[in-house]
Amino acid sequence: MSAPVVQLRQLVKRYGDLTALGGVDLDIVEGEIFGLLGPNGAGKTTLISIVAGLARATSGTATVLGRDVVKDYRFTRRVVGLVPQEVNFDPFFSVEEALRFQAGYFGLRLPDARVEEILGALDLLPKRHVNARALSGGMKRRLLIAKALVHEPRVLFLDEPTAGVDVELRRALWAYVRRLRDRGTTIVLTTHYLEEAEELADRIGIIDRGTLRLVEDKAALLARHGGQALEEIYVSLVGKRQEGAA
Repeated sequence: MSAPVVQLRQLVKRYGDLTALGGVDLDIVEGEIFGLLGPNGAGKTTLISIVAGLARATSGTATVLGRDVVKDYRFTRRVVGLVPQEVNFDPFFSVEEALRFQAGYFGLRLPDARVEEILGALDLLPKRHVNARALSGGMKRRLLIAKALVHEPRVLFLDEPTAGVDVELRRALWAYVRRLRDRGTTIVLTTHYLEEAEELADRIGIIDRGTLRLVEDKAALLARHGGQALEEIYVSLVGKRQEGAA
């Protein structure tokens, strides 16, 4: 197994009396798609937010490429991309302008060829000069992914990237996620569509009430459970079906 790209050790996050993460240990290795599953409020977004620098852990450590996300935040934020769960966009700019402004946050000037590469990969090139507020919900999801890729991150967090989009677009995004993985990007995927995790993930982690209940190679996990679908394995661990699962 490759060296960890993301490493968490005894990661704890508390909000008053609520423990969102209760001492999580996790290694995510280079070039894998890691599926992080769990019910609402399980701690998935909290974990992602800590690694991406949007929240501070109460205790424990998180490192990206061997660098601490607090002490070396300038480095770690430069190598991490985040596609958030909530659709957000600036209604005053076109698709292309949104990418160029996003690149500016990282001190980058995007060449035209790079803009065309990103937009072409996500089938957004025909919308290049369209105002972001005029995009459909699915197109806005694609734009979020495009923005997260402008600085060519080594690690990409996809937090519910296909929530609310149709099946055709979901499968198109799956194909693009695989291409990113094949190019060496490490991807952490949270999803309420368990068939999405079963389709994409190399390894599966299941978190519930701030505790990692399971981390295992997907193929080995399915084989160990005698060919059961991931949905049934998930239910056996957390006691209920995944919200939004098809």
